[in-house]
Amino acid sequence: MNKTYRILVINPGSTSTKIAIYENEKEVITETIKHSADEIKQFETIYSQLDFRKNLVLEVLKKNNIDLNTIDAIAGRGGNMKPVAGGTYLVNEPMIEDLKVGVMGQHASNLGGIIAHEIGKPYGLKAYVVDPVVVDEFEEISRISGMPEIPRKSKDHPLNSKAVARKAAKELGAKYDELNIITAHLGGGISIGIHKKGRVVDVNNALDGDGPFSPERAGGLPVGGLVDLCFSGEYTKAEIRKKIVGNGGLVAYLGTNDGREVQEMINNGDKKAELVYKAMAYQIAKAIGASATVVKGNVDAIVLTGGLAFDKVLMGWIEESVNFISKVFVYPGEYEMVALTEGVIRVLNGEEELKEYK
Repeated sequence: MNKTYRILVINPGSTSTKIAIYENEKEVITETIKHSADEIKQFETIYSQLDFRKNLVLEVLKKNNIDLNTIDAIAGRGGNMKPVAGGTYLVNEPMIEDLKVGVMGQHASNLGGIIAHEIGKPYGLKAYVVDPVVVDEFEEISRISGMPEIPRKSKDHPLNSKAVARKAAKELGAKYDELNIITAHLGGGISIGIHKKGRVVDVNNALDGDGPFSPERAGGLPVGGLVDLCFSGEYTKAEIRKKIVGNGGLVAYLGTNDGREVQEMINNGDKKAELVYKAMAYQIAKAIGASATVVKGNVDAIVLTGGLAFDKVLMGWIEESVNFISKVFVYPGEYEMVALTEGVIRVLNGEEELKEYK
């Protein structure tokens, strides 16, 4: 590092706002503010939560005696603006306007950049977002689905996936944009992406039900059977969508979205639980293998991350199926807060070009 930077990081989620102070990559303060359903339901829109969440952040800073004059920059979680390439973006007026209306959808992350901007403005601090949720680096061939009306879309976990890919590249003594890396983000939703020399050129749509099934999502389904179910008259559109996202995957088969509970069931001799859990590992491994074909097998690393990566048994099942492709790294949990910090520091150090949102 050229110098020590002090970065304030703000990451709004549906039921919480995470705050941290980093000195370079070292976390010195972290706090998660929980928001009850009653608190959130009083607001008609995501944007109307702005002052509520911003004031809570300021209270945390005051409680911890944080003088904003000692901060070098603010990083906010990037939300549903227009699709962009990965990288670090300065929060500007076009971005704020698009986040206000949620041009790609409504989510609490839309407030990340806006809160950062609002807090930094009186102190002359620049606000940034890094690898926002709308990162789209697909090659055109990746968008073809087989039905023109339904193009394939990039909807995954870009902030964490790019962070762990960079981490693996560093362990290999190389730069992220020099390698081909497959990442498997394994959480409530599962996304398997191929990073081709620094760009996620293909990934399953982890939001709407594509790719491997997950703890609570159905994943890719036999299309004919799904069509029959949709027109059976037994379910509304909303009920079908809930079966795909929310009540699919492990929830549908085993009644839980918690991998720890599934392992306990297996340990108690539940053969159905073992079969279903192994089937999820099977589908994850199969998707990793398919991703390897995008770069003709020239894969430098495979990275397993997310909450499920804490499960060593599950990771073992996946690794034994894919380690013939490349070296496997396991980074449990998520690295969003430090990833936001690192993106800003790369720009401040001149290691990466700052991108402009238009």
